[in-house]
Amino acid sequence: MSDHPLFEAHPGFAFTGNPLERESEHRGDAVWLAAHRDSAAARFVIFAEGRVLTVKAGSAETEFLLERATADALGADAGEMVLLGFRNHDRAPIFAAPLARNVEDLEAAHPEFVAIDLRTLAREGRVAPGHLGLLAQASSLLHWHATHRFCARCGTRSEMTQGGYRRDCPSCEALHFPRTDPVAIMLVTDGEDCLMGRSPRLPEGVYSTLAGFIEPGETAEEAVRREVFEEAGIHVGEVTYMASQPWPFPASLMIGCHGRARSREIVMDATELDDCRWFTREEVRLMLADRHPDGVKVPPALSIAHWLIRTWAEEGA
Repeated sequence: MSDHPLFEAHPGFAFTGNPLERESEHRGDAVWLAAHRDSAAARFVIFAEGRVLTVKAGSAETEFLLERATADALGADAGEMVLLGFRNHDRAPIFAAPLARNVEDLEAAHPEFVAIDLRTLAREGRVAPGHLGLLAQASSLLHWHATHRFCARCGTRSEMTQGGYRRDCPSCEALHFPRTDPVAIMLVTDGEDCLMGRSPRLPEGVYSTLAGFIEPGETAEEAVRREVFEEAGIHVGEVTYMASQPWPFPASLMIGCHGRARSREIVMDATELDDCRWFTREEVRLMLADRHPDGVKVPPALSIAHWLIRTWAEEGA
Protein backbone atom coordinates (compact mmCIF):
# COMPACT_ATOMS: atom_id res chain seq x y z
CA MET A 1 0.00 0.00 0.00
CA SER A 2 1.08 3.56 -0.59
CA ASP A 3 1.05 6.55 1.71
CA HIS A 4 1.13 8.89 -1.29
CA PRO A 5 -1.44 11.68 -0.84
CA LEU A 6 -2.86 11.12 -4.34
CA PHE A 7 -3.89 7.55 -3.62
CA GLU A 8 -6.49 7.18 -0.90
CA ALA A 9 -9.01 4.35 -0.89
CA HIS A 10 -12.55 5.53 -0.29
CA PRO A 11 -13.72 4.05 3.04
CA GLY A 12 -17.24 3.42 1.76
CA PHE A 13 -16.76 1.17 -1.28
CA ALA A 14 -14.33 -0.98 -3.28
CA PHE A 15 -11.90 -0.54 -6.21
CA THR A 16 -10.56 2.91 -5.20
CA GLY A 17 -7.16 4.05 -3.94
CA ASN A 18 -4.98 2.40 -6.58
CA PRO A 19 -1.48 2.89 -5.05
CA LEU A 20 0.57 2.70 -8.25
CA GLU A 21 2.57 5.55 -9.79
CA ARG A 22 1.65 5.24 -13.47
CA GLU A 23 4.55 7.19 -15.04
CA SER A 24 2.61 7.54 -18.28
CA GLU A 25 5.23 9.86 -19.78
CA HIS A 26 7.62 6.89 -20.28
CA ARG A 27 5.21 4.40 -21.85
CA GLY A 28 6.28 5.19 -25.41
CA ASP A 29 9.87 4.00 -24.77
CA ALA A 30 9.95 0.32 -25.78
CA VAL A 31 13.44 -0.21 -24.35
CA TRP A 32 12.38 1.30 -21.01
CA LEU A 33 9.31 -0.95 -20.91
CA ALA A 34 11.26 -4.10 -21.76
CA ALA A 35 13.88 -3.36 -19.09
CA HIS A 36 11.22 -3.06 -16.41
CA ARG A 37 9.31 -6.10 -17.67
CA ASP A 38 12.51 -8.18 -17.40
CA SER A 39 13.54 -6.73 -14.04
CA ALA A 40 13.91 -9.08 -11.09
CA ALA A 41 11.75 -6.66 -9.09
CA ALA A 42 8.84 -6.85 -11.54
CA ARG A 43 5.61 -8.45 -10.37
CA PHE A 44 2.74 -9.75 -12.49
CA VAL A 45 -1.02 -9.98 -12.07
CA ILE A 46 -2.34 -12.91 -14.10
CA PHE A 47 -5.93 -13.17 -15.33
CA ALA A 48 -7.63 -16.23 -16.78
CA GLU A 49 -11.21 -16.05 -18.06
CA GLY A 50 -11.61 -12.71 -16.29
CA ARG A 51 -10.49 -14.07 -12.89
CA VAL A 52 -7.35 -13.29 -10.90
CA LEU A 53 -4.88 -16.09 -10.35
CA THR A 54 -4.07 -16.15 -6.63
CA VAL A 55 -1.74 -18.23 -4.47
CA LYS A 56 -3.46 -20.76 -2.22
CA ALA A 57 -2.38 -19.86 1.29
CA GLY A 58 -3.70 -19.52 4.81
CA SER A 59 -2.75 -15.86 5.19
CA ALA A 60 -5.36 -13.21 5.93
CA GLU A 61 -4.63 -11.44 2.65
CA THR A 62 -4.74 -13.04 -0.79
CA GLU A 63 -1.43 -13.01 -2.67
CA PHE A 64 -1.68 -12.35 -6.41
CA LEU A 65 1.55 -10.52 -7.36
CA LEU A 66 3.74 -13.13 -9.02
CA GLU A 67 7.39 -13.16 -10.11
CA ARG A 68 8.32 -13.16 -13.79
CA ALA A 69 9.52 -16.78 -13.72
CA THR A 70 6.15 -17.86 -12.36
CA ALA A 71 4.29 -15.83 -14.98
CA ASP A 72 6.40 -17.41 -17.72
CA ALA A 73 5.84 -20.92 -16.35
CA LEU A 74 2.09 -20.32 -16.40
CA GLY A 75 2.29 -19.32 -20.08
CA ALA A 76 1.97 -15.53 -19.92
CA ASP A 77 2.81 -13.89 -23.25
CA ALA A 78 5.29 -10.99 -22.91
CA GLY A 79 3.66 -9.33 -25.92
CA GLU A 80 0.32 -9.17 -24.09
CA MET A 81 1.66 -7.71 -20.82
CA VAL A 82 0.31 -4.33 -19.74
CA LEU A 83 2.23 -1.97 -17.46
CA LEU A 84 0.02 -0.93 -14.55
CA GLY A 85 2.58 1.23 -12.74
CA PHE A 86 5.14 1.26 -9.96
CA ARG A 87 4.78 0.60 -6.26
CA ASN A 88 5.53 3.72 -4.28
CA HIS A 89 7.52 2.10 -1.47
CA ASP A 90 10.01 0.04 -3.51
CA ARG A 91 9.54 1.19 -7.14
CA ALA A 92 8.71 -2.37 -8.26
CA PRO A 93 7.04 -2.35 -11.70
CA ILE A 94 3.65 -4.10 -11.77
CA PHE A 95 2.33 -5.68 -14.97
CA ALA A 96 -0.87 -7.50 -15.87
CA ALA A 97 -1.15 -10.35 -18.37
CA PRO A 98 -3.93 -12.64 -19.64
CA LEU A 99 -3.70 -16.40 -19.98
CA ALA A 100 -5.53 -17.98 -22.89
CA ARG A 101 -6.21 -21.10 -20.83
CA ASN A 102 -9.30 -22.71 -19.38
CA VAL A 103 -9.44 -22.02 -15.62
CA GLU A 104 -10.36 -25.60 -14.76
CA ASP A 105 -7.38 -26.99 -16.69
CA LEU A 106 -5.11 -24.29 -15.30
CA GLU A 107 -6.00 -25.05 -11.67
CA ALA A 108 -5.61 -28.78 -12.30
CA ALA A 109 -2.13 -28.29 -13.76
CA HIS A 110 -1.12 -25.79 -11.05
CA PRO A 111 -2.93 -26.77 -7.83
CA GLU A 112 -1.01 -24.14 -5.86
CA PHE A 113 -3.19 -21.48 -7.53
CA VAL A 114 -6.88 -20.66 -7.56
CA ALA A 115 -8.65 -18.19 -9.90
CA ILE A 116 -11.01 -15.81 -8.09
CA ASP A 117 -13.36 -13.20 -9.57
CA LEU A 118 -13.08 -9.55 -8.50
CA ARG A 119 -16.49 -9.37 -6.83
CA THR A 120 -15.59 -12.27 -4.55
CA LEU A 121 -12.22 -10.75 -3.65
CA ALA A 122 -13.91 -7.45 -2.81
CA ARG A 123 -16.79 -9.02 -0.89
CA GLU A 124 -14.54 -11.26 1.22
CA GLY A 125 -12.15 -8.41 2.06
CA ARG A 126 -9.04 -10.52 1.48
CA VAL A 127 -7.32 -7.89 -0.66
CA ALA A 128 -6.09 -4.54 0.64
CA PRO A 129 -8.45 -1.72 -0.49
CA GLY A 130 -5.89 -0.06 -2.77
CA HIS A 131 -4.98 -3.38 -4.32
CA LEU A 132 -8.58 -3.76 -5.42
CA GLY A 133 -8.05 -0.54 -7.39
CA LEU A 134 -4.96 -2.06 -8.97
CA LEU A 135 -6.96 -5.17 -9.94
CA ALA A 136 -9.74 -3.01 -11.37
CA GLN A 137 -7.20 -1.24 -13.57
CA ALA A 138 -5.74 -4.55 -14.74
CA SER A 139 -9.09 -6.18 -15.43
CA SER A 140 -10.44 -3.24 -17.43
CA LEU A 141 -7.30 -2.89 -19.56
CA LEU A 142 -7.04 -6.59 -20.34
CA HIS A 143 -10.73 -6.75 -21.25
CA TRP A 144 -10.29 -3.82 -23.64
CA HIS A 145 -7.38 -5.52 -25.41
CA ALA A 146 -9.29 -8.81 -25.64
CA THR A 147 -12.28 -7.11 -27.30
CA HIS A 148 -10.52 -4.49 -29.47
CA ARG A 149 -7.87 -6.42 -31.37
CA PHE A 150 -8.87 -5.06 -34.78
CA CYS A 151 -8.90 -1.53 -36.14
CA ALA A 152 -12.36 0.00 -36.04
CA ARG A 153 -11.56 2.04 -39.16
CA CYS A 154 -10.19 -0.57 -41.58
CA GLY A 155 -10.42 -3.95 -39.84
CA THR A 156 -6.68 -4.70 -39.76
CA ARG A 157 -5.34 -6.39 -36.65
CA SER A 158 -3.91 -3.66 -34.43
CA GLU A 159 -0.77 -3.73 -32.28
CA MET A 160 -0.41 -2.99 -28.57
CA THR A 161 1.78 0.06 -27.87
CA GLN A 162 2.41 2.56 -25.07
CA GLY A 163 2.72 -0.18 -22.48
CA GLY A 164 -0.84 -1.31 -23.17
CA TYR A 165 -2.55 2.10 -23.25
CA ARG A 166 -2.91 2.31 -27.02
CA ARG A 167 -3.41 0.08 -30.02
CA ASP A 168 -1.98 1.21 -33.37
CA CYS A 169 -3.20 0.12 -36.78
CA PRO A 170 -0.25 -0.78 -39.06
CA SER A 171 -2.41 -0.29 -42.16
CA CYS A 172 -4.34 3.00 -41.84
CA GLU A 173 -2.30 4.34 -38.87
CA ALA A 174 -5.38 4.91 -36.71
CA LEU A 175 -4.71 5.15 -32.96
CA HIS A 176 -7.09 3.50 -30.51
CA PHE A 177 -7.27 4.16 -26.76
CA PRO A 178 -8.86 2.25 -23.85
CA ARG A 179 -12.45 3.13 -23.01
CA THR A 180 -13.91 4.08 -19.67
CA ASP A 181 -17.70 4.29 -19.80
CA PRO A 182 -19.20 6.96 -17.50
CA VAL A 183 -22.32 5.91 -15.59
CA ALA A 184 -24.57 8.18 -13.55
CA ILE A 185 -25.72 6.41 -10.38
CA MET A 186 -28.06 8.36 -8.13
CA LEU A 187 -30.09 8.26 -4.98
CA VAL A 188 -33.17 10.43 -5.45
CA THR A 189 -34.85 11.68 -2.28
CA ASP A 190 -37.90 13.63 -1.23
CA GLY A 191 -37.72 14.64 2.42
CA GLU A 192 -37.66 11.47 4.51
CA ASP A 193 -38.17 9.18 1.50
CA CYS A 194 -35.79 7.83 -1.14
CA LEU A 195 -36.45 6.20 -4.50
CA MET A 196 -35.05 2.75 -5.24
CA GLY A 197 -35.76 0.12 -7.84
CA ARG A 198 -35.19 -3.52 -8.71
CA SER A 199 -33.61 -4.39 -12.03
CA PRO A 200 -33.83 -7.99 -13.30
CA ARG A 201 -30.06 -8.33 -12.72
CA LEU A 202 -30.30 -7.85 -8.95
CA PRO A 203 -30.54 -10.77 -6.51
CA GLU A 204 -34.00 -11.53 -5.17
CA GLY A 205 -35.19 -8.94 -2.66
CA VAL A 206 -32.48 -6.37 -3.36
CA TYR A 207 -33.43 -2.75 -4.14
CA SER A 208 -30.85 -0.24 -5.30
CA THR A 209 -30.26 3.24 -6.64
CA LEU A 210 -31.15 3.94 -10.26
CA ALA A 211 -28.30 4.22 -12.75
CA GLY A 212 -27.57 4.60 -16.44
CA PHE A 213 -24.84 5.35 -18.95
CA ILE A 214 -24.10 9.00 -19.66
CA GLU A 215 -24.78 9.61 -23.34
CA PRO A 216 -22.76 11.74 -25.78
CA GLY A 217 -23.36 15.46 -25.39
CA GLU A 218 -24.82 15.03 -21.91
CA THR A 219 -23.67 16.24 -18.50
CA ALA A 220 -23.78 13.99 -15.46
CA GLU A 221 -26.60 16.12 -14.03
CA GLU A 222 -28.62 15.80 -17.23
CA ALA A 223 -28.06 12.03 -17.26
CA VAL A 224 -29.37 11.77 -13.70
CA ARG A 225 -32.56 13.64 -14.61
CA ARG A 226 -33.07 11.74 -17.88
CA GLU A 227 -32.46 8.26 -16.44
CA VAL A 228 -34.72 8.79 -13.43
CA PHE A 229 -37.51 10.16 -15.61
CA GLU A 230 -37.15 7.36 -18.19
CA GLU A 231 -37.08 4.56 -15.62
CA ALA A 232 -39.42 5.89 -12.94
CA GLY A 233 -41.28 8.89 -14.38
CA ILE A 234 -39.94 11.09 -11.55
CA HIS A 235 -38.80 14.65 -12.25
CA VAL A 236 -35.50 15.56 -10.56
CA GLY A 237 -34.38 19.10 -9.77
CA GLU A 238 -31.14 19.77 -7.90
CA VAL A 239 -28.35 17.23 -8.53
CA THR A 240 -25.27 17.05 -6.31
CA TYR A 241 -22.09 15.11 -7.04
CA MET A 242 -21.09 12.81 -4.16
CA ALA A 243 -18.20 10.51 -5.19
CA SER A 244 -17.05 8.20 -7.98
CA GLN A 245 -16.04 4.55 -8.20
CA PRO A 246 -14.15 2.57 -10.85
CA TRP A 247 -16.35 -0.40 -11.71
CA PRO A 248 -14.40 -3.04 -13.67
CA PHE A 249 -17.38 -4.95 -15.09
CA PRO A 250 -15.98 -4.41 -17.61
CA ALA A 251 -14.77 -0.78 -17.56
CA SER A 252 -17.09 1.85 -16.11
CA LEU A 253 -16.73 4.88 -13.87
CA MET A 254 -19.71 5.18 -11.54
CA ILE A 255 -20.42 8.86 -10.91
CA GLY A 256 -22.39 8.93 -7.69
CA CYS A 257 -24.98 11.69 -7.27
CA HIS A 258 -27.81 12.78 -5.01
CA GLY A 259 -30.92 14.10 -6.71
CA ARG A 260 -33.89 15.92 -5.19
CA ALA A 261 -37.27 14.88 -6.54
CA ARG A 262 -39.76 17.41 -7.91
CA SER A 263 -42.57 14.86 -8.29
CA ARG A 264 -43.79 11.74 -6.48
CA GLU A 265 -45.90 9.64 -8.83
CA ILE A 266 -43.94 6.67 -10.17
CA VAL A 267 -44.47 5.65 -13.79
CA MET A 268 -42.15 2.67 -14.07
CA ASP A 269 -40.48 1.42 -17.24
CA ALA A 270 -41.18 -2.31 -16.95
CA THR A 271 -38.54 -3.12 -19.56
CA GLU A 272 -35.83 -1.71 -17.24
CA LEU A 273 -37.19 -2.45 -13.77
CA ASP A 274 -39.13 -5.20 -12.04
CA ASP A 275 -40.23 -2.81 -9.31
CA CYS A 276 -39.69 0.78 -8.15
CA ARG A 277 -40.92 2.43 -4.97
CA TRP A 278 -40.34 5.04 -2.30
CA PHE A 279 -38.75 3.90 0.97
CA THR A 280 -38.74 5.85 4.23
CA ARG A 281 -35.44 6.59 5.94
CA GLU A 282 -36.41 4.23 8.77
CA GLU A 283 -37.17 1.45 6.27
CA VAL A 284 -33.75 1.92 4.67
CA ARG A 285 -32.08 1.69 8.07
CA LEU A 286 -33.87 -1.62 8.63
CA MET A 287 -32.74 -2.81 5.19
CA LEU A 288 -29.14 -1.91 6.01
CA ALA A 289 -29.43 -3.89 9.24
CA ASP A 290 -31.07 -6.82 7.38
CA ARG A 291 -34.16 -6.44 9.58
CA HIS A 292 -36.81 -5.18 7.14
CA PRO A 293 -40.12 -7.03 7.75
CA ASP A 294 -40.52 -7.70 4.01
CA GLY A 295 -37.03 -9.17 3.76
CA VAL A 296 -35.88 -6.52 1.25
CA LYS A 297 -32.22 -5.48 1.22
CA VAL A 298 -29.75 -3.03 -0.30
CA PRO A 299 -26.70 -3.91 -2.46
CA PRO A 300 -23.49 -5.16 -0.76
CA ALA A 301 -21.03 -2.75 0.79
CA LEU A 302 -18.50 -3.05 -2.04
CA SER A 303 -20.68 -0.82 -4.27
CA ILE A 304 -21.09 2.94 -4.39
CA ALA A 305 -24.86 2.31 -4.47
CA HIS A 306 -24.63 0.94 -0.92
CA TRP A 307 -22.58 3.95 0.19
CA LEU A 308 -25.02 6.44 -1.33
CA ILE A 309 -27.92 4.71 0.42
CA ARG A 310 -26.13 4.42 3.77
CA THR A 311 -24.89 8.01 3.70
CA TRP A 312 -28.44 9.30 3.28
CA ALA A 313 -29.95 6.85 5.77
CA GLU A 314 -27.50 7.81 8.50
CA GLU A 315 -28.07 11.56 8.16
CA GLY A 316 -29.30 12.88 11.49
CA ALA A 317 -28.94 9.45 13.13
